[in-house]
Amino acid sequence: MKLNRYLSIFALFASLSLTAQAGAYEDILHAAEMKDSETVIGLLRRGLDVNTADPQGTTLLMIAARNGNLDLVRFLLENRASVQRRNRYGDTALMLAALHGHTEIVRLLLERKPELNHGGWNALHYAAFEGRTEVAALLIAAGADVNLKAPNGQTALMLAAKRGHFEVVRLLVGAQADLGVRDPVEGSAIEMAKKASHSQIAEFLERVGAR
Repeated sequence: MKLNRYLSIFALFASLSLTAQAGAYEDILHAAEMKDSETVIGLLRRGLDVNTADPQGTTLLMIAARNGNLDLVRFLLENRASVQRRNRYGDTALMLAALHGHTEIVRLLLERKPELNHGGWNALHYAAFEGRTEVAALLIAAGADVNLKAPNGQTALMLAAKRGHFEVVRLLVGAQADLGVRDPVEGSAIEMAKKASHSQIAEFLERVGAR
């Protein structure tokens, strides 16, 4: 009889503990999204995993990097958050920071030597697509391969050219981006620029030898 009572009490405490953990998990993700660094740090100090991630695999570091929360990014890195993690969409913290143009966060993440030239989309593709010139320069200086193709078959130069980002195009050309790479549907970078009526980019590419 006593054994059954003890087992019931144990089950109750276990259930309460799981409920509390689930609540803390939801709280820390919500706090990260709301840029509530104090709550995130407090929950981490109570024992939550620094690499806690939402159901899509987006970690606290990725959320902070995407939202431009420099102080939280710094805290997470100091507490060994992984810079190599990728969510279900293939994004890393560096890629999300690059996409949104958070230059100082990109700089901080690069100090941890993340992989730059992995398969799929990468941080330089994102920076070129959104016209993040300063971010792209940091990535190239850190060793990003300017000629890697994104999953759609296009290089950073092609992405920047068709999106009309002249300064990024000029940066990539200076970094020896291949002018002759062609997409089977949309053509080369100069053809993309012409089709999108980005005449300044098209003229520049023609001056530096694109055909």
